[in-house]
Amino acid sequence: MDCSVAQCLEVVGEWWSMLIVRDAFLGVTRFDGFQRRLGISRNILRERLNTLVEAGVLVRVPYSEHPPRDDYRLTAKGRDLWPVLTAMRQWGDRYAAPDGPPLQVRHKSCGAVSDAVMVCSSCGEQLGPRDVEAFPSHGHEAAGIIPQRA
Repeated sequence: MDCSVAQCLEVVGEWWSMLIVRDAFLGVTRFDGFQRRLGISRNILRERLNTLVEAGVLVRVPYSEHPPRDDYRLTAKGRDLWPVLTAMRQWGDRYAAPDGPPLQVRHKSCGAVSDAVMVCSSCGEQLGPRDVEAFPSHGHEAAGIIPQRA
């Protein structure tokens, strides 16, 4: 499907993939660390790590030759998933965490516990779904996709 959302889901839409990315943001880099934190079977973890490496979200960095062992580090493409992961966390905090958020984020610069908000890259105004409109671009024309009004 020629849709950017569908293409993103093709890479990270599987349950374990975003949890691996989440843990990578939290500093986990080793296979055993992911396995221990997630409780995922080793064969599924191996498959997911391979998929994320093939997609360019993670990169393998060898840290031992005998036995061969790798760290898994986020690439620039992987780090660009930060806003996606943050939006998912904030949604989960609001709708699926009755006892409050299990994890909070503190802005290093000012020290405040903070939520991320989407703003216009041009004017800095906050953006919500009613503040934007979709229109066909070159990619839409090629795919024959016409956006509908919500």
